[in-house]
Amino acid sequence: MDTDAPDLTGAATWRDPGWREPAVAWAHERLAASGRTPVGRPEQVHVRAWSTAIRIPTDDGAVWLESVGAGSAQEPPLAVALGRWVPGRVPVPLGADAGRRLLLLPDGGTTLRASGRGGAVEAWEALLADSARLQVEVAEHAGEMVALGVPDARPERLPGLVAGLLADDDALLAGSPDGIDPALRERLRGSLAQLAELCRALAAGPVPASLQHDDLHDGNVFVAGDGHRFFDWGDASVSHPFLALLVPLRVAAAALGLPPGSPALLRLRDAYLRPWRAFAEAPALHELTGLALRIAPLERALTWHRILRGVLPEERAGWQASVPGWLAESGAPGPLDVVPGT
Repeated sequence: MDTDAPDLTGAATWRDPGWREPAVAWAHERLAASGRTPVGRPEQVHVRAWSTAIRIPTDDGAVWLESVGAGSAQEPPLAVALGRWVPGRVPVPLGADAGRRLLLLPDGGTTLRASGRGGAVEAWEALLADSARLQVEVAEHAGEMVALGVPDARPERLPGLVAGLLADDDALLAGSPDGIDPALRERLRGSLAQLAELCRALAAGPVPASLQHDDLHDGNVFVAGDGHRFFDWGDASVSHPFLALLVPLRVAAAALGLPPGSPALLRLRDAYLRPWRAFAEAPALHELTGLALRIAPLERALTWHRILRGVLPEERAGWQASVPGWLAESGAPGPLDVVPGT
C-alpha cells in the first residue's frame, strides 16, 4: 500500500480547525447564494477516518456539510450529476467543491433504519425496487460517470484489478495475524482465469453497466412519502449493477433474522430484478444475479483498498483487515445460497 499517497486524511483532519473553519465558511457562502441563513452553531455529528458530516441549522431547515477522503473523491461530482439526472431519487446538492471534496446537502429526513420500519420484508422490497429503478435510469450515463472520476469497475476490468490487489502485500496484511491466509491467496490467484470467465459472462449479458452503490443498506436511504432518496456515494463505482445486491441482502438477512437462501431473501432479489425485466426475462436475470454475487465480495475488497489508501496510516490500521476479510468472503456461501443445516 502506498503510504506516501498525497492528501491523506483521517479523523484528525476533520477535527482540525484549520480544515473545519474554511469548510464551514464555504458552506455559509453557498447558503447565502441559495438564500438561506445559518441560525445556530454547526454540529459535527459524524467523524470517520474517510469522511465527516457537519449539521448546520438554517432559517429554512438544517443542511449537511460533508467531506470525504481521496478514496471517495467521486462523491461530490457524482452527487451533483445525480441531482440533475434523477432529482426525485437523491437529495439534490446545494453546492459542491470537487477539488476540496466538499458537498452541501439539504436535510433528507429519516432513514429507513431510523424509521423503525426496517424489520419488515416489504420495506426492503420497496427499497431494492427503487434502487434498481435509479440504476436503470442512470445506466445511459455510465461513461459520463467514469469521466467524472467514479471508479471504473466494469466486469471487463475486474480481473486485472483483483490481480493487482492480490500482488499487494501491504494491502493484504501479508504475514500478519489479520492478514490474508496464504492458501486463500494462492487459490484466488489460481482462479483468476475463472474470474475472467465469470466477468465476461456478466459483460456479455443484456444488463448494462450502471452505478453500483456498493454499500447500500437501510442507513443510506431516506424514506420519503413517494419513495426513497439514496445517498452516501463514497463507495460507489461504475460496474455491473447487480453487484450492488450483496450488501443489502446481507444487512436485510441480519435485520430480519433470515438464514442464507431464505425464501424471503429470494423475494427481495425478485423485487430488485423487476425493474430490469425490460432487459431480460426472469431466468436470465436470476443467472446474472448468481454470477454477480460470486464476484461482489471481490469488488468490496477493492473498494476498501481504494478508500484506505487515502487514510492516514495511524488511522488505517483498525480497518485494514477489511480488505483480506472481503477477499475471504469470495469463497463463502452467498446470501441466496442454501447452507446445509440452517
